[in-house]
Amino acid sequence: MAVTAVLDLHLRADKLDEAPDAIAAILRQTRGFEGNEGLEVLVDLGDPTHYTVVERWTSIERDEAYRAWRETPEGASNLGELLAGAPTLTKYETQSTL
Repeated sequence: MAVTAVLDLHLRADKLDEAPDAIAAILRQTRGFEGNEGLEVLVDLGDPTHYTVVERWTSIERDEAYRAWRETPEGASNLGELLAGAPTLTKYETQSTL
């Protein structure tokens, strides 16, 4: 069953200039990971340090494989250096589409 993962990020204000390029590089890897059907980056109009990343996965298994890969040296990124706090990840199961 399809899964949507929503990653809520709060960036350090002093890293805003480098954040877009760094996040784009990280997400190119995400987009290329088997089972990823697409992603979107949303920036809060009222708070430019608040980003939300919406990822669509073919299955929970592919999402979990991706998360496990990110925990390895090969999959590690520098995202933590950009963050003002811990990210929040919420996963949703698709029930229906209109």
